[in-house]
Amino acid sequence: MSKLIIGMVHLKPLPGTPYHQQGSLEDTRRTAVESALALFEGGADGCLVQTVERVYRVDDESDPARTAAMALVVNEIVRATGPRFQVGVQLMRNAIRASLAVAAVTGAAFVRAGALVGMTLTEHGMVTADPMGVMEYRRRIGAQGVRIFADVDSSHFTWYGGGKPAAEVARAAMKVGADAVVLGHADEDRTRRLIASVRAAVPGVPIILAGHTDHGNAARLLALADGAFVGTCLEPGGWGGVIDTNLVRDYVEIVRGIE
Repeated sequence: MSKLIIGMVHLKPLPGTPYHQQGSLEDTRRTAVESALALFEGGADGCLVQTVERVYRVDDESDPARTAAMALVVNEIVRATGPRFQVGVQLMRNAIRASLAVAAVTGAAFVRAGALVGMTLTEHGMVTADPMGVMEYRRRIGAQGVRIFADVDSSHFTWYGGGKPAAEVARAAMKVGADAVVLGHADEDRTRRLIASVRAAVPGVPIILAGHTDHGNAARLLALADGAFVGTCLEPGGWGGVIDTNLVRDYVEIVRGIE
């Protein structure tokens, strides 16, 4: 099975957020489309369009202007890359319903859910999942075809209160309707253990790495997982900068070599 290589398209703060700079949306849109095309031309399977802001709401809500701006950007990326390129949406921190709405109206393929089950404590407060609300809304807008990739142990999600292994969180996420689980940390050994535990507990579940891969460790980690979100190692200018097509090609070549 081909490994899923999903590049990160990081957006600067959008309208409706405290640190949005007036007049910056056009530059954000242009850079996002250029980055998505660099991923497409470099051989990646898709991209995740993700908001990068300094402060986030912790409920499943998104300012209307912010959601509209996201839809504008995602729509242009979908149109520029075509149907074989899998575009994802993540309105951080956990605006899953708004992300589903954007995906549904633009033709995007998936959303990433920071907290689909349980709770996680973040620097912005407690993020509480609402799987019933998410799945009801997904059905109501006819977005059952939009896949949900759910974080189960990553920099975005750690089960609040402890005591529940990632494998159990993964089982719970799949039970409520996730299509894949997302996990991984900077510590490679910890990531390997997480993958092994989820594989044993939930056979057949697609596992997507939550970042932390690069040209040096991609072959080792993607030999164990089904795909990866890939960001920093493809963005020489840092988050929100243009992605380097040559870096994408090199990464893709490494991963295709293990398939």
